Amino acid sequence: MNFTKMQGIGNDFIVVNALSEPPEEKSLPELSRRINDRKFGIGGDGLILVLPSKVADFKMRMLNPDGSEAEMCGNGIRCFAKYVFDRKLFPETQIKVDTLAGTKVLRLQLKAGKVENVKVDMGTPMLLRSEITMRGEDNGRVIAEGLKVDGKRFEITAVSMGNPHVVIFEESLENYPVSKYGHLIENHKSFPYRTNVHFVQILSTSELLMKTWERGAGETLACGTGACATVVAAILNKKTSRNVLAHLPGGDLRIEWTGDDRVMMTGPAEEVFTGQIDI
Repeated sequence: MNFTKMQGIGNDFIVVNALSEPPEEKSLPELSRRINDRKFGIGGDGLILVLPSKVADFKMRMLNPDGSEAEMCGNGIRCFAKYVFDRKLFPETQIKVDTLAGTKVLRLQLKAGKVENVKVDMGTPMLLRSEITMRGEDNGRVIAEGLKVDGKRFEITAVSMGNPHVVIFEESLENYPVSKYGHLIENHKSFPYRTNVHFVQILSTSELLMKTWERGAGETLACGTGACATVVAAILNKKTSRNVLAHLPGGDLRIEWTGDDRVMMTGPAEEVFTGQIDI
């Protein structure tokens, strides 16, 4: 199988052209577990399939290292866009991509004829408990709500960007036990489909620092949908303006929650190497 290794601010993916010959459906979970393994495979935060679509220009599927499928991946979809444009699979600088979280519109920013940055219309954030999905009788918004985990009480704000996110604001992230609490919150009984978890330090009304525990992947250097959810949560808690630079361990993303309720994400995408793997 031919593959391309790509990364968006340190969130790395194995991209496969499946336009003419998609992998066998039942083999996908094991295939993703195997090739995302950093010791025995290629190594990555996810397997991305480039597929044909009947409702958009392309369809994207993304499988996590544990074999589960993600509804959407913000850093992954930027890599997806660079892949299809740089390989001349699509000639336009605006691409519509079908995902499990709906159709996303991407605008490509070029340098020397290659994609350098991608601006993604991530759509409208979903804020109701039932949309996230989170257990509980109340169907309102989850803003600064108490959640007890391992004897510690967290104040969480929950946002869905097509996939679930929990955002927790802390005074400092230095030496913060992301793996310990990220794993516990991901698998908390309140979230029937598990959740992504983000720990956030507000630097100013226009900047924040965040660390991420991704559902199905563990601690990662970046999460695009997570950065979007984090900025939405910061605005809901009246901590920032609506246009924020998010600093993640792997790099920066510009996130704007616009007046028409759309979340716009702008960031880079890079190709690392290509190769073949015997499957």
